[in-house]
Amino acid sequence: MAKTTLNLASTILIINILFLSLICSHVPVNSQDIFARKLSKREMGLKREKLSHLHFFFHDVVSGRNPTAVRVAEAAMTNTSSTFFGAVVMIDDPLTVGPNISSKIVGRAQGIYASAAQDESGLLMVLNYVFLEGKYNGSTLSILGRNKVFSQVREMPVVGGSGIFRYARGYAQAKTHTFNLKTGDAVVEYNVYVFHY
Repeated sequence: MAKTTLNLASTILIINILFLSLICSHVPVNSQDIFARKLSKREMGLKREKLSHLHFFFHDVVSGRNPTAVRVAEAAMTNTSSTFFGAVVMIDDPLTVGPNISSKIVGRAQGIYASAAQDESGLLMVLNYVFLEGKYNGSTLSILGRNKVFSQVREMPVVGGSGIFRYARGYAQAKTHTFNLKTGDAVVEYNVYVFHY
């Protein structure tokens, strides 16, 4: 009888411990204890996904008193490299409606580009398009990709965004409009196709 009572008491104790550990492991102390959870689009206020096309001109000015693109780093061999391999440039380039620098500014391209190819002119582009116009004011698109600058049309991925462009994905096509060999200044036409909510 004592043995049965001991086994029964041990079994009840084990069941209680398992029950308490099960409850404690599934009930967070507060909302900060939750690492991840599934959400519905409705919960986040997301409606139907849209596809937008943006068209603008990117003005990369490296010359003059107020350049919008400034070299901030370079490798020792950059001066002898025909591709400027290792050079890193910080930019705050205006984005305009037309190819003229005097046309309406709709945003800025802010970030860096770096010469990442030894044998050809290939840039690593890491930048945000920061929009300043209309319903896009305050929204951004993030670009991260390769820009083979002497190709007629280059394509770079849109990897995200903010504001109207939250959850953005798509691509940007760049086409050189003008390039001044003497100054290094360039105007690049962009067509950006982006899915967003």
